[in-house]
Amino acid sequence: MDAKAATLSPTAAFSPERTAYSILMAISVSHCLNDTLQSLIPSIYPMLRENFSLSYSQIGLITLAFQLTASLLQPVVGLYTDHRPQPYSLTIGMGLSLAGLILLAYAPNYYVILIAAMLVGTGSSVFHPESSRVARMASGGRTGLAQSVFQVGGNLGTSIGPLLAAFIVLPFGQHAIAGFSVIALLGMFILWNVGNWYAAYRRRNAGAKARIVSSAGSLSRTRVVLSLAILIGLIFSKFFYMASLSSYYTFYLIAKFGLSPQAAQVQLFIFLFAVAAGTMIGGPVGDRIGRKYVIWVSILGVLPFTLALPYADLTWTTVLAVVIGFILSSAFSAIIVFAQELVPGKTGMIAGLFFGFAFGMGGLGAAALGVLADKTSIEFVYKVCSFLPMIGLLTLFLPNIEHPKPVKVSQIAELSK
Repeated sequence: MDAKAATLSPTAAFSPERTAYSILMAISVSHCLNDTLQSLIPSIYPMLRENFSLSYSQIGLITLAFQLTASLLQPVVGLYTDHRPQPYSLTIGMGLSLAGLILLAYAPNYYVILIAAMLVGTGSSVFHPESSRVARMASGGRTGLAQSVFQVGGNLGTSIGPLLAAFIVLPFGQHAIAGFSVIALLGMFILWNVGNWYAAYRRRNAGAKARIVSSAGSLSRTRVVLSLAILIGLIFSKFFYMASLSSYYTFYLIAKFGLSPQAAQVQLFIFLFAVAAGTMIGGPVGDRIGRKYVIWVSILGVLPFTLALPYADLTWTTVLAVVIGFILSSAFSAIIVFAQELVPGKTGMIAGLFFGFAFGMGGLGAAALGVLADKTSIEFVYKVCSFLPMIGLLTLFLPNIEHPKPVKVSQIAELSK
């Protein structure tokens, strides 16, 4: 993406009824670059395990160091920027990820690896709440679409990371990670231009009072808190299971089917690409038929496939992983927007809370599953995790805050194009 795509003229950018597609694309590309860098960490686990003689538990702690740093700081950053927006904090977040990346490339021991992972996590905690706010500002009211466009960039970046690891880092070694600093620098440049748009947007609307409209306004405080707790439970189900795939899928394929590390990374890319595709569908479909229905299908609907995965051969493992990634990922944009509509006016805090909790669950899941794999086997981990989507039954207790118009199957098909 060139620099022009990261900016908009003032006359084209500031109508709340008009979707600023250039900004959505810029923030999505930046999310792609950010998460490409982050996904390099789990993608090089086989190499780190061999170079530093690490156990599965130590591998899980690396993920925990990254995810907890991100999860603990994100709600704080979001709450702070709700009151004091920071247009150029996006660039700072990418700079922190760049520092962690370079440190990881030259880490001499396990402890420095942990520090590098924490730096990347800190960069993520700064990036996500404000970038999610920018996506909502640029949505023109199509909040589900905006979150999906934003999210799909991150998922694409996550899927690209394993390929880069397989064909660049693994053949050329740990120091090759430093070469990806170019990606971080490009991201910083794009985000600086997005920051310019964000700052101009705030200046243009400085004299206008924000109009907050929420269909959840009639709900009691207790019902809102309970609904947020249910959504967090669904996030737990989704990301704890996703941790089993993103952190240990390559080890599972190597152990069960005897694949080479490079072949396993390609399989991981296929799964993560399916995750990106599912993310793109969830938001706009939720805008049309209702986010609660998307959450139902995404979380609980994936259960038959997760139950079958531990018993499948290699071919069906690939197919099932694609189906699981596609269906399960469609919920996240819907959950984020549903939560933001429950608590209007707290866009940054909600984004930070849910992104942070998602990262935290990924980290805790990776650490816990690493310990379980050491004590049992990597195959047993997938049998245990296969039941997690049953938590999707909690969706039954979410309030009906949306009243979408009926939509035909043909209309849903058009949204997927």
